[in-house]
Amino acid sequence: MEKIVSVKVGEGDFLFKLDNLLDQKNISKNKIMRDTETDFKVIQRLAKGNLTKIDIYVIARICDYLNCDVDDIIEYKRYEA
Repeated sequence: MEKIVSVKVGEGDFLFKLDNLLDQKNISKNKIMRDTETDFKVIQRLAKGNLTKIDIYVIARICDYLNCDVDDIIEYKRYEA
């Protein structure tokens, strides 16, 4: 079961896919938190889409750790006109 959270912003949706990716790689939020030295609340907000700002340094650490691209974690899809 995919764990992707969709949040409407502007003329599209942000898709938060961190939970899904962690499940695929069998990595817990606690493990990524410890290994990337990122606060658990930040990991949780990024997974659930409960944020208003994105720290590019946090995204870079997570992408490096998971060996993935930004759009594997968060994606913006504009609505079709």
